Formats: sequence, C-alpha cells, structure tokens
Amino acid sequence: MEKGKISSLQMAMMLYPTIIATAILSAPSITAKYAKQDLWLSPVLASLIGFVTVFIAVRLHKLYPGQTIIQISEQVIGWLPGKAISFFIVFFYIQITGEIVRDYAEFIVSFFLFQTPITVIIASMTFLCALAVYGGVEVVGRAAQLFFPLFVMPLLLFVPLLSPNFELGNVLPILEEGMMPPVKGAIVTGGWFTEFFLITFLLPFLADQKKGMKHGMMTVLAVTVTLVIVDLVMLFTLGATISSKEYPLMTAGEYISYADFFENLGSVIMAVWIVGAFVKISVFYYAAVLGTAQLLNLADYQPIVWPIGIFLVQFSFWSLPNTMEISHYNIAAFPFYALLIQTVIPLLLLMVAVVKKRKQAGSKAG
Repeated sequence: MEKGKISSLQMAMMLYPTIIATAILSAPSITAKYAKQDLWLSPVLASLIGFVTVFIAVRLHKLYPGQTIIQISEQVIGWLPGKAISFFIVFFYIQITGEIVRDYAEFIVSFFLFQTPITVIIASMTFLCALAVYGGVEVVGRAAQLFFPLFVMPLLLFVPLLSPNFELGNVLPILEEGMMPPVKGAIVTGGWFTEFFLITFLLPFLADQKKGMKHGMMTVLAVTVTLVIVDLVMLFTLGATISSKEYPLMTAGEYISYADFFENLGSVIMAVWIVGAFVKISVFYYAAVLGTAQLLNLADYQPIVWPIGIFLVQFSFWSLPNTMEISHYNIAAFPFYALLIQTVIPLLLLMVAVVKKRKQAGSKAG
C-alpha cells in the first residue's frame, strides 16, 4: 500500500511542527486561564502524556512490526471489535483534521485576509495538503524536512527580539496557589501531547526502525522545551493579560520594534503558522487516509485521497460553527476526547496484546 520510506529524523521533523503549530498560538491563552503565572509549568506536566503515548505506540509496533494501530487492533481483540475501534480512530482523525483546517482558516481570516471567503482558504489549503498526501509518506517527510528551518528559525529569533520588553517579575509568585492550577493547565495542554500517537502511522515506514523510540522521545522533549519557552516569553511580555488574548503570540509580535525597521512582525508569525499548519494538516490528513484504506482493506490509499479531502472540508464546517464554539471545544472537550482515542484506547490494546503474547509464548513452551 505504501512503498515510501522516511528516516527517524524526518519523522521527528514531521511531528514537531504537527504539535507546535497550533499549540504556540492558542495554548498559552488557554493554559493561563487555569495556571495564571504558573502556566510555564503545565507543559512540563503535560509532557508525561507525550512520553507515555510515544512509548505505547512504539511498544505496539514492536509487538506487531510493520503495522499501524488500525491493523494491530484487529489482531489484538478480533475482527469485529477491532474494526469498531479502528472506525472510531479513523473518524477521530478525519474530524480533527477538519477542525485543524478550520482553526487555520479562522486565524488567517481574523488577522490578514479579512475579505476572503473562509471557504476559499479552507479549500486551497486542503488541496495543497492533498497533493502532498497523494505523493505518500516520503513526500510529506521531505516537505516537512524542507520547511523545518523556516518554521524553527523565526521562533528562535522571537526571544531576543522581544527581550527588551521582558518583565521578569511577572513569573512571581511561583506556585502561589499550589500545584492544582498548573495541573489543570496541563490537562488542557495534554490534548496536544496525545497527538504524538500519530507516530503509529509513521513507524512502519521508517528506514531505521531502531531509532524510532529515541527520536520520538526527543521530539516530545523538544516540544516541551519550546512550549515552556513560549509560555515564559508570553508571560514576561504580556503578564496577567495573556488569558484575555485569543492569540498571545500575535499580540506579543506588536511589541517588537528595532530602529523603526523590525516592527509589527505579524506577517512573520503568519508565515510560521502557514508552514506549520501545512505540515500538521498533511500529517493528520495522511493518517486519516492511510487509516481509512486499511480499515476498508484497500490495496491502495491514493484513490481515496480526494474523497477524504472533501470530507475534511465538510467537517471543518459541520463540527464547529463559529470561533466561540472552537474555543469552548479546545478547552472542554478536545483534551479528553484526544486522550481517550490516542492514549487510553492504545494503552488498553497494549495491555491485552502483552497478555496475549505471553500466553502464546507459554503455550509454545509447554
């Protein structure tokens, strides 16, 4: 079905923007509502979910090499229950991908292309991502590798550019209300870390299988460090007003001013967002297409790339009708929904798989 191969480093370059792209824009605001000045601690706590999710995905792949969660579930719990679990996983990825496309379009319309119909923005991005997905995992991996420096370099430059506006005292007092506020913030942030389960759709195509766990864990660490730095930069720059900003990074960008030349770098943030969104949507889109093809036992996934694309466009409107609903969903539903599908269910499958393998080994020994 998929003949392409990627390196474990390319896999890491696919996963990093996939998590960070949306998290750096909206996570600080959402987390600050619960953790206040301790929001920078929430990604550290939430990273535990990321490490566990990667471990589960890699362990399942070692037990059933060369297979994704869609194929593994049928072998672990049987054909009918496995198909049911696979259906929910595939539906999750199709729905979530549609919502990510909608998030991207809402941001572009809100800040830059005010007069452009949101349908045009959604359809154009879906079309571009469909071209990458149609080319296979190798094309998506190479695109992520190509865009990775363009995504990371502006983020690195933002810290020194914003440093003259820092108020380091904004971080105090630390843990004024104990650990519960950061823990609550971590629950919300954890939704992004569960997305590391996408690794299950990439592991079968690694050219260097033994490095899958290493690069997966390193990516979780890199995402954690990035989110902590972004949270601290936003806190030092905006203080207690973070929670009132829908996209704090955009607001912070307006504070940059050097020699009347580097000013209001909203276009740079938009460029970073578009590059990251392209990689994120492409990876989710690929998972949805590959999962659907394996669920339906198709010989090739390419014929369903375009039909799935139409579904993504439709789900971008069906799932969430407006920006307020999107914000409410990201806080109240997504963290638990994502945790169930991408961490809890795979963990249960892993437990059953381990028991099943041990029984098979015992019967052979007997």
